[in-house]
Amino acid sequence: MNLSAVDQYVTSLGPAGRQVAERQWGITVDDVGGWPLHVGLVVRGGMLRAQAEALRAGVVDGHELLFRNRSLVLVRYAHTGAGEVWVVGDLPVAAIDAAGVDRLLGLVVQAAQAIRGIATAQAG
Repeated sequence: MNLSAVDQYVTSLGPAGRQVAERQWGITVDDVGGWPLHVGLVVRGGMLRAQAEALRAGVVDGHELLFRNRSLVLVRYAHTGAGEVWVVGDLPVAAIDAAGVDRLLGLVVQAAQAIRGIATAQAG
């Protein structure tokens, strides 16, 4: 399994990217909808998973997440038992290259920004 594309991508981000363990990386995007987004990457079961907590509990209804999941590609919204909203995406290890990693992370960030924007609009 060639994970050098993930290593190179994360390294290219400078201080915003870091390897946290074998086959695990962390990326921080400074401003996604008004505050930082911390994205974790991990390789398990033949998949590269990207996941990030997008919202605290109680901000967006779970039915809104289900509705919005229908329009997403490669990523989806999920929530914990406590109600925190996460964006999760998976890419087969066989499809890993710099463009694939960039696309997956871009879609995670877009989905987080979208749901944070809805929460901001509802609060305002």
